[in-house]
Amino acid sequence: MAPSFLLADRETHIYLTFSLTLKQESNMGSAPAKPEFLTVLAEKQVTHGQDIILSCQANTEDVTVSWEKDRQKLVCVEGKHKMDKTGKTCVLKISKAEDADEGNYTITLSNSSGSASCSAFVRILIKEWRTVEWSQGRMLNSLKTFKIGNEVEELRFLLYGPVGVGKSSIINTIRTIFEGRQFVNCLAAAGSTTSHTLCYEQFRFANEEGSFPFAFNDIMGAEKDSGVLTQDIVSALKGHMKEGYTFNPQIPLSESNHYYNKKPTLSDQMHCLVIVIPADRVSILDFMDKMKSVRGEASKMGIPQVVFMTRVDHACPLIRKNLQNVYKSKKIRENMHKCSNELGVPVNRVFPVLNYHEETHVNEDINCLMLDALTQITYWANDYVDQHTSHAQPICE
Repeated sequence: MAPSFLLADRETHIYLTFSLTLKQESNMGSAPAKPEFLTVLAEKQVTHGQDIILSCQANTEDVTVSWEKDRQKLVCVEGKHKMDKTGKTCVLKISKAEDADEGNYTITLSNSSGSASCSAFVRILIKEWRTVEWSQGRMLNSLKTFKIGNEVEELRFLLYGPVGVGKSSIINTIRTIFEGRQFVNCLAAAGSTTSHTLCYEQFRFANEEGSFPFAFNDIMGAEKDSGVLTQDIVSALKGHMKEGYTFNPQIPLSESNHYYNKKPTLSDQMHCLVIVIPADRVSILDFMDKMKSVRGEASKMGIPQVVFMTRVDHACPLIRKNLQNVYKSKKIRENMHKCSNELGVPVNRVFPVLNYHEETHVNEDINCLMLDALTQITYWANDYVDQHTSHAQPICE
């Protein structure tokens, strides 16, 4: 008979062996953990030409990985895409980002216990194609000390555009810049279908140091079948319209009206036409023909024409996050070219701007974008009056 302690050891060994076998069989038959994300994909903004790296971490290694772009299976191109899974970490690398790489990327982890997905948007930033001085001091001083090169005391700009695109808000924004505080004098019709500007008004600007040598004239907004008449715009351009005239959408200003200036001088007429359109609705404007007609009349007179594209923050979320991205936005560049083609205005005379509308304090980025445009159009308006004076040309009738 074997000693009792040997029997006990043998029984213990058999029990442990049996328990280990059961545990192994249990593990072999159990389902894997359902896929979950310990870290998810993060949104990316990369400059054109840089590499894109999207990564996340799963809760288990036992998963199959698949990638999609804009809800379509991602087709990998050799040398362009590289998918990698190391342990629980999943990575997608896209070399030398191009415009076509912009989109929404989705990774799906799956196994026999289920699946899980997460997505992130990749935005491709184009290289900045126009620079802005993001410090207002020099530009502000340049406008304040600007000297007009002839007998004209102030340069005059006429704002023209559809109802609700920010013509009056442009005047409020300029005054805010010059006075250093939020200023609301013009009633703005942003988002409205009815113009708040009923009379022909002129606005001058000043600060504690004195006045600036230019003025903006605000008129009733244009509409497809109503609003300000083209004849009235032409009268304002030529200097025939006196301040205070009440617009009549049915009848244009006549020579018999006491607001009609029969003998306008160079100081009475406009020196630059500023067409105002919304950056987020360039493609749906249905009164481009009306605007092109006005631009044609300005061209006959030799008056320079520019475009202020308002509402840039509504046109592109990239700009909504940071206004300094305005000339890195593909959407803004695309709409500037579209506007140029529709109106016949060169792209270098199209200026994206942002008016004060939600802000309660002065914002230097908003100021600088507007001052950049003002500086350019002031020189062009001055070139016009210089040329007009030197050639002693009569004002066109």
